[in-house]
Amino acid sequence: MKKLANVLYVTTPEAYLSLDGENVVIKKDEQPSTRLPLHNLENIVCFNYLGASPALMGACAEHNIGLCFLTPNGRFQARVTGKVRGNVLLRKKQYQVSEREQDSVPIAASFLLGKIANSRKVLERALRDHAMLVNSQAIGSVSAALKATLGEIQLCQSVADLMGYEGSAAKLYFGVFDQLILQQRESFSFKERSRRPPLDNINSLLSFLYTLLTNDVASALEAVGLDPYVGFLHQDRPGRPSLALDLMEELRPVFADRLALSLVNRKQITGKGFTQKESGGILMDDDTRKVVLSAWQERKKEEIMHPYLKERIPFGLIPHVQAMLLARFLRGDLDAYPPFFWS
Repeated sequence: MKKLANVLYVTTPEAYLSLDGENVVIKKDEQPSTRLPLHNLENIVCFNYLGASPALMGACAEHNIGLCFLTPNGRFQARVTGKVRGNVLLRKKQYQVSEREQDSVPIAASFLLGKIANSRKVLERALRDHAMLVNSQAIGSVSAALKATLGEIQLCQSVADLMGYEGSAAKLYFGVFDQLILQQRESFSFKERSRRPPLDNINSLLSFLYTLLTNDVASALEAVGLDPYVGFLHQDRPGRPSLALDLMEELRPVFADRLALSLVNRKQITGKGFTQKESGGILMDDDTRKVVLSAWQERKKEEIMHPYLKERIPFGLIPHVQAMLLARFLRGDLDAYPPFFWS
């Protein structure tokens, strides 16, 4: 099983990465500021404009070190990969299943069952822990509606129907998401989900966390030999990691939504860490980004009982376990793909 990644996050936009022997060197203003041995790293995530040297890219590919480039506000740009690894028979089976809707629907439905069940759990936790501070009637009503949607999803016969239910469920869930923001409501009020660009602080935070999750899930899929760009729920599109987006659906509420709420409600970040660009989009500043990244890494160290394995594992291993279970299902070792249900 893959160990928790030793991840290097490069958050300074003016930084440039290069290779010196077996070390990655981070330079700013042409002066080396940080030097780390490559063998200590499993992933490098860059939020910089200047990029990295071809020599470093080649070394990362050779040593199977993930190298991912994002814009400073967290939008995915590119991933550097080397020779294709993994079982060719597994990938052939993945491609075959993705081309047959009758085979794709059960897998896609499992992803959405996990997502909606975990979204309900986020709402139920709020009712349990903060009943006096939230609109219990509104949240309870949405939770009941999401529960009914779980039954409808299991009857779907097409991916289009599944996407319709997913959209309806997301609208319900985000319709009461503002109720879960208990502190700093003036700075982090939430009306609706907005992307490309995010139009308020909480959407900027959510989009950033979703990008981190996509990167982790894509790495997990590659590690078990699956192609993160060929999915069963999201349609194929050039440059779009469709399978990573599929698998992360069930993990969004647990990994990203809960962490975003914790950061805001515990006042670990404030509205001063966000600025509005001329385009109307919201940009997170470097200091806030560092706080979020630190919290992200700490959350991945926390342990949880995995509902299928019945073993305690770190949060950060959940994408790798789910990728492994998906690969086992495609190989025929499991009768169905078991989504992650947060308890």
